[in-house]
Amino acid sequence: MEGSTVALLLLALEIGLQLFFVGRALLRPYREPVSRLAWVMIIVIAPLVGMIAYVLVGETNIGRTRTARLRKAFETLPPPFGTPGVEAQLPEGTLPLFRAGTSVSGYPPVAGNRAQLLESSDAAIEAMVADIDTATDHVHLLFYIWLPDNNGQKIVAALQRAALRGVSCRAMADDVGSRSMIRSEHWRAMRGAGVQLARAMPIGNPLIGAIWGRLDMRNHRKIVVIDNAVTYCGSQNCADAAFAPKAKFAPWVDIMVRLEGPIARQNQHLFASDWMGHGEDDLTELLQRPLPAQQPGIVAQVIGTGATVRPSAMPEIFVSVMNAARRELVITTPYYVPDETIQAALCASAYRGVETTFIVPERNDSWVVAAASHSYYAELLEAGVMIREYQGGLLHSKTMTVDGELALIGSANMDRRSFELNFENNMLIADISLTQALRQRQQSYIEASVLVHAAEVEAWGGTRRIWNNTVAMLGPVL
Repeated sequence: MEGSTVALLLLALEIGLQLFFVGRALLRPYREPVSRLAWVMIIVIAPLVGMIAYVLVGETNIGRTRTARLRKAFETLPPPFGTPGVEAQLPEGTLPLFRAGTSVSGYPPVAGNRAQLLESSDAAIEAMVADIDTATDHVHLLFYIWLPDNNGQKIVAALQRAALRGVSCRAMADDVGSRSMIRSEHWRAMRGAGVQLARAMPIGNPLIGAIWGRLDMRNHRKIVVIDNAVTYCGSQNCADAAFAPKAKFAPWVDIMVRLEGPIARQNQHLFASDWMGHGEDDLTELLQRPLPAQQPGIVAQVIGTGATVRPSAMPEIFVSVMNAARRELVITTPYYVPDETIQAALCASAYRGVETTFIVPERNDSWVVAAASHSYYAELLEAGVMIREYQGGLLHSKTMTVDGELALIGSANMDRRSFELNFENNMLIADISLTQALRQRQQSYIEASVLVHAAEVEAWGGTRRIWNNTVAMLGPVL
């Protein structure tokens, strides 16, 4: 009798927990219906596995305390500024795009900037070192991956030199992506030289941390700001192109733009919100300093996404930019695991007669992403999208160019990790000269790639197609 009572109690507990987690899955905001359905099925069919999985990866949550701290830091800072009359400087039909960008993180488009597309990963690091060596007031940088390799140590040495001559240096690196640097002697040496250091999204005790939020939500941003006047934006981490952790996929092919002007203040605001949101010193004063007189220059806008803004933000920006194309759309991304809106917008671009080129690496460092990406090929090719697979290494550049006059660059990939789990920073730029330079770089990728034909995809066996579609199906869940 006692045994049956215990069994009934355990059954009641299991059903109660199932109902609780099913309720969580159904009530969670910003979740696609297919994701809700998938989680409900997993929890009902495999209760123990499903409930444990839901605790670990079921919600895009970094914890209430951390979220509140990051939001408070962002709101404490002086509000972002705009440029009077900037709308008149935008290409026809692009104003809604910049309004969409402003709706994400509050940064309006600003004019009067100068931009330079850097030639290579090494050239980007050399430019950063040169700017750090000429800094007079402060240097701020944040990287998802910072390796203790040749390029990583060049930045370390430059920060040490700057700190020792009295420049205020603050450096932040993601606790997982940059763990080899954070645990190295170079991190300690920077601290000893007076560089202020912080770990972005610190893990701490993983068993305890998993209770309060997902451990795989990371800060994927790449931000450099020097003296409130110079900034960088692009896909490059602080590492060699050889990228030792995954050398067999090397070289990593990245893109980086150096900018001067008021756009640096927006990247400064984004860095400050991360810095202060992690409990570091207040940077409000830097954002209250008067801006120099406006100079002629390009229009640009920072778009920062992450757990503190709506999770649909980055897909909205991608779709808005794709929908703006009238003649030509060229996209590069290393990882393609889209939501339905992005896949539909990319197909629609080709259907309406826009010459649409989509470039991805032939060999991907993630077999999961590779399989999921391939599941979308047939539909894209049927729509008329030209898919090209880059053969010169791992194409890590994240770029869009539209009609030779508008560009989007930054850290965000076209995958669900960038949409829902990572903190990202991108930049929308309206300038014919820079966009053409980016388009020429994209052309170099095209020339080093092979065109994917529909017949090749049709020849894939049933087993491969089932595998690709099964992996892609897990995207909304994970």
